[in-house]
Amino acid sequence: MNPATIDKWFPPEQQGKYVSLLKTRVGVTRRRAEYFVKLWAYLLLKQHQEGGKSLQPPLTKLDVPEGFIPCTHREAHELFYSQQDRGSERAAGMMLDKLVALGLIEKDFDGNNTCIRIRSSLANIIDSSPPTPEHISIIADIFNPRTDAIPVASFLADNYDWMNKKTTAVPQRIARILRNWSAQYSTGMRVIRREDNQDPVGFYLLYPTTMASEENFFLPPSKSLHLSIANDQDPIQMAKPGDLNCTSIFVRSCQIDAPYQNSDRFYLLLTDAQATLKRMQADFPNLCDLYTLAINPSAEQLASAVGFQKTGSDPQSSLYWMYMALDKFLTLDMATAVSSLNFN
Repeated sequence: MNPATIDKWFPPEQQGKYVSLLKTRVGVTRRRAEYFVKLWAYLLLKQHQEGGKSLQPPLTKLDVPEGFIPCTHREAHELFYSQQDRGSERAAGMMLDKLVALGLIEKDFDGNNTCIRIRSSLANIIDSSPPTPEHISIIADIFNPRTDAIPVASFLADNYDWMNKKTTAVPQRIARILRNWSAQYSTGMRVIRREDNQDPVGFYLLYPTTMASEENFFLPPSKSLHLSIANDQDPIQMAKPGDLNCTSIFVRSCQIDAPYQNSDRFYLLLTDAQATLKRMQADFPNLCDLYTLAINPSAEQLASAVGFQKTGSDPQSSLYWMYMALDKFLTLDMATAVSSLNFN
């Protein structure tokens, strides 16, 4: 059994069903869920093949393999990173340790090999699954720093993984920053959340910027990163309500967790942002400019769909600033804007 061929045996669309369900567990990020599902499928196939039992691809469902199955760090590396320019055998071993800590697997050493067992409690994960994300009712709501900071930070961290070597520290740091910003000015922080369990699945942050910080929008974008780098000094300062010199809003985040993305959810998020900006104009009467950073293709696609234009690039990275006049955003037909989005 070649670990690098796992997608042929258990296709990505089938893996995605398990990933979406596993992400509801505390501490299970999208990446960890993806690696675990590949590991689960691989161990199942390996046990069947070594036992002389035949399975025909593609699999549509995973059963829990029996007992401990040998799996070296080299196998885990091929399984997790064969299609990526990242990772090492040591990183694969560390990921296995994370999956143990999350209660998804058990690990043992038999004197010769590392052996892994899938936890039996996961046997009926699909059969007893809750409604799929596309069938869950979603509402717009205020950001609650006490209950929303950690889950929001967890899915925001996925956006910055490509910038960080130590990604495990990112969600905790992002949560702390979000709570600090909320204490300063919470009006521009909003979520869309599941109506059934109140979990946030989308978030945006409209950050009023002081006049002194506006020069950052005309400097290389990498100089203004804060959520994604280990720098406690925020390069862009938040304006206080009533500041007549505040003319700019920095859209520091606008994201919906991947399993919940569709046109209706983005329409809800963007129309809510229009209403929020109108409320913010009461606190900052001279607002007229919107800036954002294109940090990945999905952020770029969303910003372009609503009319943001590229302004300044960065010679040290692929980042660039995007700009839009506030008045244009407030009059935009969001239904037309989101119809051009691609969610594949």
